[in-house]
Amino acid sequence: MLTDPLFDRLRRFPDVEAPNLFAVDAADRLILDEAGPALEAAPDGTVVVIDDQYGALTLGAAVRYEISGLRVHQDSIVAERALAANASRENLADRYASHGLDEQLLRGARVVLLRLPRSLGALTETAEAIARHADPEVVVFAGGRDKHITVAMNDVLARSFAEVRASRGRQKSRVVTARGPIPGPSTYPVRETLPELALVVVAHGAAFAGPRLDIGTRFLLDFLPRTAPDASVAVDLGCGTGILATVLARQHPDMRVIATDQSAAAVDSAAATASANGVADRVDALRDDVAGSLPDASVDLVVCNPPFHIGAAVHTGAAEKMFAAAGRILRPGGEMWTVYNSHLRYRPILKRVVGATSVEGRNPKFTVTRSVRTR
Repeated sequence: MLTDPLFDRLRRFPDVEAPNLFAVDAADRLILDEAGPALEAAPDGTVVVIDDQYGALTLGAAVRYEISGLRVHQDSIVAERALAANASRENLADRYASHGLDEQLLRGARVVLLRLPRSLGALTETAEAIARHADPEVVVFAGGRDKHITVAMNDVLARSFAEVRASRGRQKSRVVTARGPIPGPSTYPVRETLPELALVVVAHGAAFAGPRLDIGTRFLLDFLPRTAPDASVAVDLGCGTGILATVLARQHPDMRVIATDQSAAAVDSAAATASANGVADRVDALRDDVAGSLPDASVDLVVCNPPFHIGAAVHTGAAEKMFAAAGRILRPGGEMWTVYNSHLRYRPILKRVVGATSVEGRNPKFTVTRSVRTR
């Protein structure tokens, strides 16, 4: 198989790399196999790839089926950069172009290769966009690992497509094929008001927790009035829908807040949430990989509710990258306030990469710490 040597060379970088984390999996291979006849028949410029993890789908289609003019959307900037790095090493960067989840991505699309997201909201927004903008003859090949595929995903696709059929499983993976798009209005982004905060939350489908208030964020909110009272620049690191960033901006009229996340859906949601609550002039939404574009020692305060998984794998690597980033961007004396599941015991890591760390609060599930940049 032409793609086997290619797949062996693909890397996850700049994402976390570890022995139990892989750049290609059985679902990628199955999607390409199931889509094979459609890809062979598709004219250049009519194939779209959505949420490719590290380049297996995009570069696999380019090499195995000699396809050019691929259009690609990846919610994660880390995945986007991993694809770019892999494509550059393989001299395939000219085979694809990156787009937002919009009409430019999908106009005239005949074949869509899709990694199924774990969020039904993300799948809903994606399916609606495909049905609204793609060619009426479009065929969608949506795949993932069996343990993450639910009947509800079939139901979501069936609202936007007339025919939805699941493949036989292989290596604990499966592909759902959808045909016959049913165009309709988009239900995203959604808006909800959180009465306890008198806050409007705007959320795109792939934004973590949607328009709801995540319980970890809820706990950290109790401590925001105690954070760095003289801070002029704050960062909501891994901002999601921007709840922390927006509340900080409301509490501190003279503060500039940077809401940053690797997810395009999160950043768009955070910007919309700030706007809906009248603080858009003081909240900057930034799509970035752990604040990598912010200068060293440039901020006074970081607030963070880090993930405890990478994709489907439970792994602390993403949180550790965020802590290291906070240590880099904080000025001496700057503070990082973090909420995390207590069993993860992040305090020693925070002490090592940020500075002196104290436990400021704990409930049966979460711990809140304050770390002070000391060097």
